[in-house]
Amino acid sequence: MNPKYKRVLLKLSGEALSGEQGHGLDFETVGRVCRAVKECVDAGAEIAIVVGGGNFWRGRSSGQMDRTRADHMGMLATTINSLALADSLEQLGCEVRVQTAIAMNEIAEPYIRNRAVRHLEKGRVVVFGCGTGNPFFSTDTASALRALEIEADIIFKASMVDGVYDSDPKKNPNAVKYDTLTFMEVLNRDLKVMDSTAASLCNDNHLPILVFNLEQPENIVRAVAGENVGTVVHP
Repeated sequence: MNPKYKRVLLKLSGEALSGEQGHGLDFETVGRVCRAVKECVDAGAEIAIVVGGGNFWRGRSSGQMDRTRADHMGMLATTINSLALADSLEQLGCEVRVQTAIAMNEIAEPYIRNRAVRHLEKGRVVVFGCGTGNPFFSTDTASALRALEIEADIIFKASMVDGVYDSDPKKNPNAVKYDTLTFMEVLNRDLKVMDSTAASLCNDNHLPILVFNLEQPENIVRAVAGENVGTVVHP
């Protein structure tokens, strides 16, 4: 496989790691994702990962809890997922570093941009935990921010649908899939690709996003190779 993209930021939802059980971690699913990531690294691509925490905790559904504290709990959930990915990748023979936006020196490196870039240059996978480290910002926004900081070529948003549709394909059997979209179309049509903060950040800095289905983890390899596997959102 000849990579089309040299450096990729892969955004994984926490729910995608829970498999059919819908919560927690399904290690068979995690392993399949990590095998695809390893194949990309072996082909020469540099892979950084931002992972969500919705398989353990969703701050926005916490009821009357203080939003800041709820979001901090979500950051801890992303760290659990980050460590699980790191362990699975290491078992496959990948070198991995976990960096967190909140200091957890006993279990992960602090996020330092230059160190993250150096890890990538050495062929290591870097997993970013804790989102941006700030409440009120989603892991989508963290993906956009980290991708820009490490100068990634593209963001891969691996979700549970095979692209962006004009309506929810699970509710509307006649939903139409887009092959390409602009960020302004995403914002104006209120398409649920990623939150508006992340979309605006990518648009302003000319960073494209590819949305594809993670139910087939080999799509990660196909996407790195430049195959048409989903919907491209561009400035």
